[in-house]
Amino acid sequence: MKLTIWGAARQVTGSMHLVEVNNYRILIDCGLDYERETRLEENAFFPFDPEDIDVVILTHAHIDHSGNLPTLLRLGFEGQILCTSPTADLTELLLLDSVNIHMNKQRRRSKRKHRNGGFAPLYLQKHVMDTSDRFVTIDFNKPFRLNGDITVELIPSGHLLGAASVILTVREHGFEKKIAFTGDVGRKNYPVMVDPADLPPVDYMVCESTYGGRYHSKAETVEQVLIRNIDETCIKNPGRLIIPAFSIGRTQALVYSLNKIFSEGLLPRVKIFVDSPLANYATEIFRKYHPMLNNEAHEFYQRRGDEFEFENLFYVQDMKESRHISNYLEPCIIVSSAGMLEGGRIQDHLFYNIQNYYCTILFIGYSAKGTLGHRLLRGDPVIHLRDRELSVYATIRQTDLFSGHADHNDLVNLVQKQDKELLKKLFLVHGEPASMEAMKTELEGVGYHVIIPEKGQVFEI
Repeated sequence: MKLTIWGAARQVTGSMHLVEVNNYRILIDCGLDYERETRLEENAFFPFDPEDIDVVILTHAHIDHSGNLPTLLRLGFEGQILCTSPTADLTELLLLDSVNIHMNKQRRRSKRKHRNGGFAPLYLQKHVMDTSDRFVTIDFNKPFRLNGDITVELIPSGHLLGAASVILTVREHGFEKKIAFTGDVGRKNYPVMVDPADLPPVDYMVCESTYGGRYHSKAETVEQVLIRNIDETCIKNPGRLIIPAFSIGRTQALVYSLNKIFSEGLLPRVKIFVDSPLANYATEIFRKYHPMLNNEAHEFYQRRGDEFEFENLFYVQDMKESRHISNYLEPCIIVSSAGMLEGGRIQDHLFYNIQNYYCTILFIGYSAKGTLGHRLLRGDPVIHLRDRELSVYATIRQTDLFSGHADHNDLVNLVQKQDKELLKKLFLVHGEPASMEAMKTELEGVGYHVIIPEKGQVFEI
């Protein structure tokens, strides 16, 4: 068996790993690499022939894991894409949104170069629909036979609705080997999501390391952070609380947490606007797969009803309604995408409120370097938006309590549940080099064989 790390090697995005067993080729994830803007076009080139891939196994829907699937099909892949049912639905939604993002970026580039047209997005809506036709959905915790020698099993990883770790069981030369791909590992007790499940004993593991060396805050709960910010911004003052949030996963967790606060009477009611078409569609998928939410959400549903619907919550449907929010003069909460402020309706709300002393912008997710969100979080006094220089008078805050990733301790504990005598090699991917080194140091200290692979590095296992 041969393993090649083709993506998320010493970086976070672009997850893609190739397993070859007796000329049968399995691709684990096929994500977009968007570490740097100049790399977008590079996603159109694969380091292997897509026609040679027999099957793709998708851990979850996020674009850094799924976003290059349509390109793979466009260039000749003819096999099936295996994943859970929620992952199939959410991936289609995100890929269609990705088409719009690519088209808009290419149009802006064309304008800057004074050309009319000539842009070439990675893929079109047709390629997304072709991708959706290849999905074959399988249940959690039920082995699925790929061929006579290979079985795959999906284990809940808790990171996103439908997210899974992948366990491959391979029979080769009379011996059985197991290799685990963790995908992205979620946090315990995260709103709406199930806890990540323990993995069975394996011989090899490819493990994410996003939060290696970093630890989530424990001083406050999600509800306490929200209550404090709402109280200071909207109750004690006539202000606006603007929360940039990714549309899928983060927004649903936030809405549920707000529902708990207001339905239990912990604060006076404040109008809440969810201004993201993608989030609205995603919430319907969360409702569709309600049985797959965690026990706390089910208990809430029995007591209070729909987790994602309550009296003072308003889902914005179109641009006309979105513009009307600017004319709403009462204190309110605005939840909008994108989470890093790079495009989306959030930029409209930012434009009209960044110079409002009574506005607080609360970041609940990560903002990559170079993004508008990152510039605000580092304290830039002036930002450039819509060809204008705007002074920052709004209050800027951040919490990591809505992060969907396991932190250093959780990742280390996940690995340490594996017998160090049985686990022959641990490969760290999907993280910054410093994060990987922090995990490597701790795990090697207790006896694990840890490797931080380079992109394209091949391992005989």
